[in-house]
Amino acid sequence: MANLKDIQRQIKSVTNTQKTTRAMKLVSTAKLRRAEELAKRSRLYAAKMNQVIAEIAGRIKCNRIGGIENRCFIEIENPKIVDIVFVTADKGLCGGFNIQTIKAVKKLIAEYKEKNTKVRLRGIGKKGIEFFKYNEVELFDEVTNLSSRPDKVRSDEFVMSSIEDYKDGKIDGLHIVYNGYKNMITQELHINNVLPVDTTDFECDEIRDSMLEVEAQDEEHMLDSLVSRYVKYAMYYALIDSVAAEHSARMQAMDTATNNAKEMVKSLNVEYNKARQAAITTELIEIISGVESMK
Repeated sequence: MANLKDIQRQIKSVTNTQKTTRAMKLVSTAKLRRAEELAKRSRLYAAKMNQVIAEIAGRIKCNRIGGIENRCFIEIENPKIVDIVFVTADKGLCGGFNIQTIKAVKKLIAEYKEKNTKVRLRGIGKKGIEFFKYNEVELFDEVTNLSSRPDKVRSDEFVMSSIEDYKDGKIDGLHIVYNGYKNMITQELHINNVLPVDTTDFECDEIRDSMLEVEAQDEEHMLDSLVSRYVKYAMYYALIDSVAAEHSARMQAMDTATNNAKEMVKSLNVEYNKARQAAITTELIEIISGVESMK
């Protein structure tokens, strides 16, 4: 009979877990709808921002003898110091969402180590920060409660020091690594080389045929102003895209956990019924044996 009580206790425990995971799935589904809509609108703005800044830079590069002089657009062959900003979640229970980003960061660090390039690691999100601290990897800067609740002001403040250091020549590159939203069931890893800005995809013929009109004397000033806006928004968009992907991953993880709990309850019920049947059969045999011994 004690065995039956143990099974009943397990069934109750798994059923409670199932209720919790189902509730978490519903919460993530509701949050995902809002985050997905924001990510879609932000993606369009980010694409236009990239197009404008690359177009102005391409115009200067193609029309000016000697090309563009702004450091933010000059490829540095042997970087000495680079910043890597990674974005992970503040909470777990979202499958392999965080570990994919962490693996990408570790690989990027290893690649720069082979080139004798120093990496300044800057972390956003509790899970990634805890991982690297546990593995005794030095963090240059860190912030929590930003990846779960993206805030433009805090995002700008966090990335601004990297922008200023790049313009001052203290670092030679800036990368943003995060797991982004692709659709309801898929997340997409992004390793964005934010600085220097890449303009190699723009041909001079395309630039000359462009509808964008900028006064020659304003080009450099506008370009310098746009660089800061471009990097800041790239950081903010990474946070928006990441939080949508996080809710998507958690929704899937909780759905899988709920289904697994359901299957476990079924299995435990079968085990309980078998044990109960065996106990009843044993009691009947004992009763019949007692009756027979009295004859």
